[in-house]
Amino acid sequence: MVGTSWNRCARVARRPKPVTAVRRCRTPCLPITLPSSPPWPSAWLTRRSSFDLDAKERELAGLREQAAAPNLWDDPDRARKVMSRMAAVEGDLGLVGKLSEQLSDLETLNQLALEEADDSVSVELEQGVSELAGAIDELEVLALLGGEFDDRDVIVTIHPGAGGTESQDWAEMLWRMLTRWAERRGFKVTVNDYQEGDEAGIKSVTLTLEGQRAYGLVSAEAGTHRLVRISPFDQAKRRHTSFAAVDAIPVLDDDDAPEIDDADLRIDIYRSSGPGGQGVNTTDSAVRITHLPTGIVVAVQNERSQLANKTIALKILAARLAERARQEREAALAALRGDRGDIAFGNQIRSYVLHPYQMVKDHRTDVETGNVQAVLDGDLDQFVAAALRRRAVSRIADAG
Repeated sequence: MVGTSWNRCARVARRPKPVTAVRRCRTPCLPITLPSSPPWPSAWLTRRSSFDLDAKERELAGLREQAAAPNLWDDPDRARKVMSRMAAVEGDLGLVGKLSEQLSDLETLNQLALEEADDSVSVELEQGVSELAGAIDELEVLALLGGEFDDRDVIVTIHPGAGGTESQDWAEMLWRMLTRWAERRGFKVTVNDYQEGDEAGIKSVTLTLEGQRAYGLVSAEAGTHRLVRISPFDQAKRRHTSFAAVDAIPVLDDDDAPEIDDADLRIDIYRSSGPGGQGVNTTDSAVRITHLPTGIVVAVQNERSQLANKTIALKILAARLAERARQEREAALAALRGDRGDIAFGNQIRSYVLHPYQMVKDHRTDVETGNVQAVLDGDLDQFVAAALRRRAVSRIADAG
């Protein structure tokens, strides 16, 4: 079960502003005694989520014991995993502790105001509860990410649908949007492969996002995205509809990666193209690996070293082979790749309309906004949160 502090914070965040209590109640009545609105249905899942505080405290104790072992660094890879996981768990517990302290401070301030019938701190209370509510909303979203691979880094591929230059330009806009969103969250963004479009935009881009729960969050963006606008490439200024797809797969640890037979690989070396320094574009350092039994092709060209590009390409290939194996093993693999279909009408997860009106609407959750430019600049949190809540409710329904 989730700890008491979390439950109290969640109740206060969903309650009317505390200034109401200050002005109407002349006897002590702490905010936690006020009736609360019904929580999101997805909140039920937090009981079995990655924010089970008791479980996290037990896990941290075990990780600290492993970290203190004198032979920890005999296996550097294992040691790095232990230290990385320990830092992540400490961060989770520290965040909950910080929110609990903020709640306690607000309760104390409100109690004093009620006892002294002092309305002068109402603005401070309102601001404090508003900030606390935002932080709790973020924590609740992260609490939904308890899947097997949700805490992994993620490999993202973006490619256009039919439509030529218009769709290629839209694919580049999506790349920019996701990159800005990832950078806001503090993720490290590495472009592994980039194929320029014929006239504008991109034919495809593959990038790796590294950060806490990167795959779990980015998986909410996997699917087909639709753009409606007056095309800048149409001299007649007609309205065009374009499609592009976002694909997300988790980065696997070596223990999870499938074995790959060298005899099944064809490795091609070629000169890098597109953005890059002189050392990148003038040497035969780019690597393309084709897995002959499946036809999966992976290309990496961002590193100057051919060996480094090959290492990254093999890692991406292993992740894609693992994904393919899950597809063959399970019929319901939407949990890993998101809602996918043809990159065309009827399969989009979200529409971005720039003409004749301005609106972004997610068709899975019905969340929409008229501030299209903010979304294209990376303001995706409301869409990601709603998609994760929807997914959580669906899992509960499937399990129940």
